[in-house]
Amino acid sequence: MMSMTLIGLLGLIALFVLLALRMPVALSMLGVGFIGTVVANANKFMLIGMDADQAWARGWKIAYSNLAGETFEAASNFNLLVIPMFVLMGNLAGASGMSKDLFVAAYRWMGHLRGGLASATIAACAGFAALSGSSLASAVTMGRVALPEMKRYKYDDGLATGSVAAGGTLGFLIPPSGGMIIYAVLTEQSIGRLFMAGIIPGIILTLLFIGAIHLVVRRNPEAGPQGEKSSREDRMSALWHSIPIVAVVLITIGGMYTGFFTPVEASSVGAFLTFVVALMRRSLSLEKARTVILETMSATSTVFLIIIGAFVFIPFMSLTELPGQLVTFLTSLPIGTVGVLFVIILTYLFLGMFLEGIAMLVLTIPVVIPIAIGLQWDLIWFGIIMVIVLEMGMISPPVGINVFVVKSIAPDVPMGTIFRGIWPFWFAMAAMIVLLILFPQLALFLPETIVGG
Repeated sequence: MMSMTLIGLLGLIALFVLLALRMPVALSMLGVGFIGTVVANANKFMLIGMDADQAWARGWKIAYSNLAGETFEAASNFNLLVIPMFVLMGNLAGASGMSKDLFVAAYRWMGHLRGGLASATIAACAGFAALSGSSLASAVTMGRVALPEMKRYKYDDGLATGSVAAGGTLGFLIPPSGGMIIYAVLTEQSIGRLFMAGIIPGIILTLLFIGAIHLVVRRNPEAGPQGEKSSREDRMSALWHSIPIVAVVLITIGGMYTGFFTPVEASSVGAFLTFVVALMRRSLSLEKARTVILETMSATSTVFLIIIGAFVFIPFMSLTELPGQLVTFLTSLPIGTVGVLFVIILTYLFLGMFLEGIAMLVLTIPVVIPIAIGLQWDLIWFGIIMVIVLEMGMISPPVGINVFVVKSIAPDVPMGTIFRGIWPFWFAMAAMIVLLILFPQLALFLPETIVGG
């Protein structure tokens, strides 16, 4: 027999060993959560004097019941319909060329400035993030459009690839963010309120990214040469072509803010309107439609499997009482609430060097959320901070998943050059976290004014 705390620690070690062996995060959590539940329950029954054989039999029965129940609960959660709908919305936007229209519009208005192409890339990534909710989709889609243009104007490779990698991370913050949806489901928070909380920080972070580009080209003007100045007619034409995309975003986000749509309804309306726009543009062939459907199904099944794994792993962690003991330990430290937050952020930054964002999110929620509740933090505000820290992990060495995505688009650019280019944006994210700590209302203002929120 062992203590529950030891079982919890062994479970975490087993989980990280599986991840180090490249086992998929969903299956790792599912396996550790299931076996851990068996061991923890058997141990609990033996501690109260039950026969070992009976205790293990009860442990297996509870684990199987938990696996079936949690799987059904995750798969039948009505709120999770937003995932396939928003994924479909983003895939339709990418396949039909709407992303290129966003970049062209931003380029026509900003490309003539020094560093303007990089700034246009950030602006276009922010716009596409509001359609796709995916950092990887934003980085891939905008990278394919923007990197050839920046290469043509002889942009510094670090600035060009860094702006694409960092701009893509906005898909994790600007609604409809897939990361926010998972956070909301696992912490039982309102998806609509979280989406609203991400809007103002998302806009500010976009501006901070553009400010970082300005500082880079101010120090080294050759890093971001000026492009051609577009005529007024070209600017207005590009703006006109981007209006349908902007309208879809405003209708879905505005509908949620006013209470006219629930998040689930907004996701369905957004996917439908994006489909209509794609048909009107005559840019959606049968082959493209087939690709969109298959990619949507693949992404949705991956996310749902991760959620099911989390639903099995989280009760195991709760059973071991490890999160509660960590709460007691951290809250007893003489470092104050800001000190505890700083420790959590540093831990996330460290984990971000090795783990992908969604994997970090589902792995750490069982531990950090009890701490946040114990310190009486607003979970909406804390969720936005978590998302931004996870964004930092997406571009941090040595893993930095967005950096590897950009490397696949620009194979001739060394990894060291790409990582060098992300640092101005990394510090911009750090500045955004400081702003949120100093001014929590940046995240809480819209959720507190949302109709029905």
